[in-house]
Amino acid sequence: MNDTLASAPHQAARPGTPQGPAEVSRRRMTTLRSIIATWREQTRFRWDLKQMSKDNPHLIDDIGLTKRQVEAEIAKRFWQG
Repeated sequence: MNDTLASAPHQAARPGTPQGPAEVSRRRMTTLRSIIATWREQTRFRWDLKQMSKDNPHLIDDIGLTKRQVEAEIAKRFWQG
């Protein structure tokens, strides 16, 4: 591709192309939001799993987990995978 015909957004997206501080900051914020969203999903999943194990323990068997696996998952903190 001829660089003179490339649009500015395509040039900015190329690896090795210098990026301005605003673009770097935007990427960091996007990454941070993604991490926080993942933590929230994991926290919600663990809360749901805990409720399920209390209210309907037979469902734990249905999803293929043991009681020990459920307890280990529930015990994890939000930053743990």
